[in-house]
Order: sequence, then C-alpha cells, then structure tokens
Amino acid sequence: MKDSSSDIGYPDAPGFKAQGPSEQAATMMAATAKTLRERVRATIAASPSGLTADEVAAKLSKSILSVRPRVAELHRQGEIRPALNRGTNASGMTASIWVVSPPLPTSEGQS
Repeated sequence: MKDSSSDIGYPDAPGFKAQGPSEQAATMMAATAKTLRERVRATIAASPSGLTADEVAAKLSKSILSVRPRVAELHRQGEIRPALNRGTNASGMTASIWVVSPPLPTSEGQS
C-alpha cells in the first residue's frame, strides 16, 4: 500500500526505485523537497552562464546528495536544461551545466 506522499508522483515529489531505505528517504524529504527545488532553480536562474549541481550545492551550503535529485526533478519538469558546454564536478569528472529553460509559449498573442 502506498502512502499519500507517493500519490503526488515524481518529479513533483521525491521518487524512489525500491521499497526500504530509498522509499524512507523519499518520504522524509517530501516535506522539504519543494522548497529546496525552488531554491535550486533560483540559484541556477541567478547564474546566466549556468551551474553544475555541485556548484549549486556549494552555493546553498547543502549536501550534493539532496541537491542532485532536485536538479533531476527540475530537468524532468522542464524548468532547467543542460547547457551546450560541460563543467567539472568535485571528483574531476565532467558534469552537466544547468541553465533555466526558456518559458513555454502561451496561447496569448497567437492567431
């Protein structure tokens, strides 16, 4: 039986792939994920050249383990997209640089 926090569904709420610790972590994060996701988006929006997830975590003084899933959720929601260039993460590997996605077109002004 699913609890109510999983009824919202990924990417609007933290997801998990297996029951147990992953599900428990998603349930515990559900209360703060939206606020952190908004802070992550605002941090990326404030940097026109974009940021890696590691850079966002550093700017927010948050664990990369809580920021990376929020970046994935924002990407899945279409709020951010990878830039054409790549950066480097703390391990020295290349990493996506994230920028805010252009707004979706509206029906206003269309004939």
